[in-house]
Amino acid sequence: MRNRVIICEASEIIANGLAEIIDSMAQFDVVARIESPEHLCEKITTSDANIVIINPVLLGFLNKEFLSQLCKEHHDIHLIAIATSYLDHNMLTPYSGIIEINDTRAKVISKMNEFTQSENTKKADDVELTKREIDVLVAVAKGMMNKEIADMMNLSIHTVISHRKNITRKTGIKSVSGLTVYALLNNLIDENINPT
Repeated sequence: MRNRVIICEASEIIANGLAEIIDSMAQFDVVARIESPEHLCEKITTSDANIVIINPVLLGFLNKEFLSQLCKEHHDIHLIAIATSYLDHNMLTPYSGIIEINDTRAKVISKMNEFTQSENTKKADDVELTKREIDVLVAVAKGMMNKEIADMMNLSIHTVISHRKNITRKTGIKSVSGLTVYALLNNLIDENINPT
């Protein structure tokens, strides 16, 4: 799923440059550019954005209070700061990431990729699979086909497919290789295991 990004920055040059870099990345889509945080909450709702890149200077002393309120209203939103000048460390604590004014194009791309990977890891950590879903996941990671899993677990093939759909929905991972990596990272299988 593509991340929907709002850029909140007073400088048109900075906002447009950042938008051009981010739009060039496959997993991001800049849905709005605004000059002030005045209508930010409304813009998040109408654009269904999940990432806001904002210059903390625009918020001034209201930085923490504004962001706290924003996160209450839109609990799935992720905040990234644009640092165009020196900022006190305390101003940056609410943000998941920081893009600095002197970052190169490659550095911005790298930071955005790191951000999405860390968010995906956090989501994976929050996933709660049932015991049966874990069993199916392990079997998939070992290279077993739906029919083999159904026979081994005395289930119908439709039930196995249903479990696999639930696993994909909960983890956000569709490919067998992705599920295998997920199983390895969560110590569900041994990395030396031989696929069946």
